[in-house]
Amino acid sequence: MDLAALAVLVETASAGSLAGAARRLRITPMTATRLLAALEHELGVRLVQRTTRSLSLTAEGQAFLPHAQALVEGEAVALASLRGTAAGASGLLRLTASLAFGRQVVAPLAVEFMRANPEVKIDLLLTDSLVDIVAEGIDLAVRIADLADSSLIAKRLADNPRLLVASPAYIDRFGVPTELAGLQRHECLTVSASSHWDFRSGDMSRRIKVLGRFTANSIDAIHEACRGGLGIANLSHWDVQQDLKEGALVSISLADAYPEPLSIWAVYPSRRMVPAKVRLFIDALSGHLKPRG
Repeated sequence: MDLAALAVLVETASAGSLAGAARRLRITPMTATRLLAALEHELGVRLVQRTTRSLSLTAEGQAFLPHAQALVEGEAVALASLRGTAAGASGLLRLTASLAFGRQVVAPLAVEFMRANPEVKIDLLLTDSLVDIVAEGIDLAVRIADLADSSLIAKRLADNPRLLVASPAYIDRFGVPTELAGLQRHECLTVSASSHWDFRSGDMSRRIKVLGRFTANSIDAIHEACRGGLGIANLSHWDVQQDLKEGALVSISLADAYPEPLSIWAVYPSRRMVPAKVRLFIDALSGHLKPRG
């Protein structure tokens, strides 16, 4: 049985189309169609139901899919065992992260990782939108959030403390709040999808509505607006630490609360047969994020 054809079936089921499967496998749609047709001919059943608008697995395809996945994953494990642990990672690693964190942390780490693993290729997608990693064929997503329940696997990598910050120019003009209630009298820079910030006050979580004339769908844009004196921002420590050192931004402390910290997570599609390239990159990122003593 042709493992390339099995890979087409597995990726077609995940991507929802032969074209999507072809993109993930780096083959032409015509080749993907031919391989799937050959597999159906060999098995003597139709695995995929095609229409002009959609594609879905037949009952036979659904029944066969777990076996195809096991065979494809088994091949990857077998090849990895032949290379040995000293050989490191190999193949295409598709990653996604937010724009700011990806630019400042993931992209520089990817350079180091590729130097240490010369058989690895990396495709890095930076976006502040939530990516469906299964549909997009992503091997690993790095997310900074309180994660919702899902079928994905998530590994917590590090704390992500946040700070209220503003530029010296803003503070000179408007001062700073000293308590949580005072934030509502200031210009606050928020992401477009949310006008609330979360705080810890003692053992309690508090969510407050904040207002401002500037919103954006990008943390990078909010950061720049904050540096430019437009208002107060609630940003991650890794994002503002250099500005704090240089005096471009000033940290604001409240007497009765502090911003709710988030966590940095590695998110991947399945716990079964995690490829070496994914495991090793997670280890590298986890080590990079550990506090320096």
